[in-house]
Amino acid sequence: MRRSLLNRDARRAQPPSSRPLSACVAHRKPAEAEGPKSASLNPRWFTDLGHRIEQCLARQPGSQDAKVLRERLDYLNKHWLELSAGREGFLTGHGWRGLDKHSVAWGEMDSMVRVALAPRSGHVNNVMHNRYAESARVNWLLRLAAAADPDHGRQWRELMTPKSVGLILRSIKTDYKLPITYPDSVTVLHKLARKPDYKSEAIFLEAVILSHQHRRPAARCFEDIAVYDYRAGRRAPLQDFMVHRLRDTYDSQEESRAEVESEVWTFKTMRRLKLACM
Repeated sequence: MRRSLLNRDARRAQPPSSRPLSACVAHRKPAEAEGPKSASLNPRWFTDLGHRIEQCLARQPGSQDAKVLRERLDYLNKHWLELSAGREGFLTGHGWRGLDKHSVAWGEMDSMVRVALAPRSGHVNNVMHNRYAESARVNWLLRLAAAADPDHGRQWRELMTPKSVGLILRSIKTDYKLPITYPDSVTVLHKLARKPDYKSEAIFLEAVILSHQHRRPAARCFEDIAVYDYRAGRRAPLQDFMVHRLRDTYDSQEESRAEVESEVWTFKTMRRLKLACM
């Protein structure tokens, strides 16, 4: 199990290098989960599973069972981000992280507030969540540019400028899950919420802002991004090579989701865990 996840991370550590359209994902096996769907798992599965293993250890099982349970708990604690975000389809390799362990600054929090005359620090201003997502989105796209050939890389980078064809954030919806406070660090991941086609004039992304202190999502952002031709003054479709790369990325997301889902299910149905808790 450990080897499976680490091998997946090695394969998806960064955006794929540029390759001709003939090397399309058509040769891939369809990314369909062989195990249960994510919806069948409680959203608090990670916390609940950790508590369950700790409760089993508290019952002082046999030495061999205890050894395996401690290894599983250590694995959960070490790979919490890869497991919790990966099962939602986010690619979690370091090359895919728009922000990686970004340190929360004291100045990003609201001013000191007083409750019942007792001072306490505030939390990160909600505006900052959108800034985290924006910075991460730009970095995510720039890493696609870095993996492309020089000419295509230039066109990827120009999407962030008003020179020719660029991207305009049409809307962003943010769901706040828990307050972020100093000190903490956040990792921000993006994924394609929809698979684009060769007529697409927009990109739909979902971002998750993960708190390392809480090991949970602090917020989710849903972004609708229009493709705009500044020279013609109107919306435009994505370039074919961009659509190909994004479709390839979407397929990688689905493959990753299925792989991590299978690993999570193995954890939850582990026979030794059941026996130790009886």
